Amino acid sequence: MTSADITKLILRTAMKDRAAFDQLYRSTSAKLFGVCLRILNNRAEAEEALQEVFFKIWTKADRFAVSELSPITWLVAVARHHAIDRVRSRHPAALELDVALGAADPAPDPEKSVLAASQKAQIDRCLDELDTERRMAVRGAYLDSLSYAELAARHDVPLNTMRTWLRRSLMKLKDCLER
Repeated sequence: MTSADITKLILRTAMKDRAAFDQLYRSTSAKLFGVCLRILNNRAEAEEALQEVFFKIWTKADRFAVSELSPITWLVAVARHHAIDRVRSRHPAALELDVALGAADPAPDPEKSVLAASQKAQIDRCLDELDTERRMAVRGAYLDSLSYAELAARHDVPLNTMRTWLRRSLMKLKDCLER
């Protein structure tokens, strides 16, 4: 597809032409997905970002200005900026130095250290009571911060099955910890 063809599709999309938007998506989504994936380094997040990018294109196509630049440059810029915004939103703003200097020492006192070690042993014992796959799923979700989708893919189970595994595992852990 030529630059002129893509320009026409963007202009028709600005007039809310669904067929043009569909063709624009089919023609450019692979390239824009690559841009999102390169920045986000996470396939699931890149897929989600791509959908958001095309929503932006649908709503902001009227801002596209025909120029000597390639229209794909505008599309890539929309995708790139959106992906960068997603990366920035992951990380909280850095604390000012004055605030950081006033922070308390995060190291627990000796009494808290002994209590934490006892609680850790109890949690480990309760985790060992779970089936191996469920234990690995719980560790992945709550210690490695993996999403439900990532865990479902890792364990080769449907997403709702993974949610059920985690909910039931947490209930078993709660019962174990209350004993």
